Amino acid sequence: MRVSGRAVIFGNNINTDVIIPSKYLTSLDPTELARHAMEGIDPNFPKKARDGVIIVAGKNFGCGSSREQAPIALKYAGVRCIIAESFARIFYRNAINIGLPILEAPGIRGEVDEGDIITAVLNEGLIINESKGKVIEAIKLPDFILDIIADGGLIEHLIKVMRGGQC
Repeated sequence: MRVSGRAVIFGNNINTDVIIPSKYLTSLDPTELARHAMEGIDPNFPKKARDGVIIVAGKNFGCGSSREQAPIALKYAGVRCIIAESFARIFYRNAINIGLPILEAPGIRGEVDEGDIITAVLNEGLIINESKGKVIEAIKLPDFILDIIADGGLIEHLIKVMRGGQC
């Protein structure tokens, strides 16, 4: 499974309040949440992400409250994958649960610049910086997580399994 896009760079400790400010949590509409993704740190992010991007971030991405709306806002804004040096555990699991590809890659921030075209090869745990001709190793996701992501999220995966699909 390959995911490609233009890199958008963020730093360390990007918390869920920055990803989707709490004042927008009254909406259940994912497209409305997407309009406000990363608003506090980059008001132009939804425009940048519209055509599909890969977020590359530092350590502890998604820290803060456990709101599932944070990865939903990013996914619907056009984020195809998030690659970070590390993630807050609850954000990591919430992203997988909604089918948003996510990879941990220690040292990634030093290998990718804003605007680089990168490809994440999820089933191999590799990141290819197409702009620089570099290959970076990530922590490979287990097969069962790849299956959840490929199916579009945990609910979709469970429906497939219950209908007799492979687990």
